[in-house]
Amino acid sequence: QLSCLLKMVTLHGIPKDLDSYPKDLLLFLSPSDYAATGSCSQFFIQIGKANVDVLPREDPRRQQLLLEALACLKIPGTQINEENAKILGRLVCDLGGEYIRSSGGSLLKDLSQCGSFLPDQEEAIRDVISSGNTTFGPPAAWSAFTLSELSGLIPVLDHSILQQIPK
Repeated sequence: QLSCLLKMVTLHGIPKDLDSYPKDLLLFLSPSDYAATGSCSQFFIQIGKANVDVLPREDPRRQQLLLEALACLKIPGTQINEENAKILGRLVCDLGGEYIRSSGGSLLKDLSQCGSFLPDQEEAIRDVISSGNTTFGPPAAWSAFTLSELSGLIPVLDHSILQQIPK
């Protein structure tokens, strides 16, 4: 339906008020098409607010969006800072374990919004949390507030991490 709607909306070119349309619609548009109405970073700010789960994780369009976002933001390696994580929004859910490890705790809050993880992502999240080198500190120093901030990651935590969290 969204793909069909996009065809109707863009029948006579990209509308100038494209940002007023549902964000999920942008998942079916390429950044180069959007360039007429704004910058690529503006495009990915909008995409970050969309429900990327409209596209299955293995969909080539979803994978291409992540690659184009990383190129647009000029992220040279696998380290992503909090500012870029905010821009990526829900696209952080598709970052591999190497990005999660390299970025340390800067992705944890954004990752907690993801619905599911691949095994290498889960392992990387556990490694980062176990290191204690995050803004949240080691699990032994966590509070109820920390747990609510990271609630989406609780299913990923293993017994060795969970037993460190104060009652």
